[in-house]
Amino acid sequence: MADSDAGVNGALFLVLVNTGTPSVPVYEAVGSQRDATVEESSANVDYSSKDSRNQRVGYGRYSSTISFEHLYIQSDTGYAALKAANRAGDMILVARELDGVALETANAKVDSMSENYPDQGESVISVAMTIDGAWTEVGT
Repeated sequence: MADSDAGVNGALFLVLVNTGTPSVPVYEAVGSQRDATVEESSANVDYSSKDSRNQRVGYGRYSSTISFEHLYIQSDTGYAALKAANRAGDMILVARELDGVALETANAKVDSMSENYPDQGESVISVAMTIDGAWTEVGT
């Protein structure tokens, strides 16, 4: 198997947030990320009828979500941008990066930020976001 056929190390994937302006974005990784999940889905439209027992489906609305965890670092600018967007009710520009190369960008709504501060353990922030619209490939 060629190296290009190998799987991707998840440590190379980062969620970036815009800490600049919408017209001049500055993407920064949210510090100390531990994992990330990007989900894309399409709702079903049911075209079934009484003339057949078989279900007939088509594509409905497309949606995408991001969830990830990162270690709590009080001075992290990416974390601060997410927290500010959530509290102000503002969309935030996010990007998906793989091995240092931005792949796609999208506007996102911060759905939740959960902070966990265990005794004698690392403090972790969990973030869930919903993409507004669709992802845009970088360079298109």
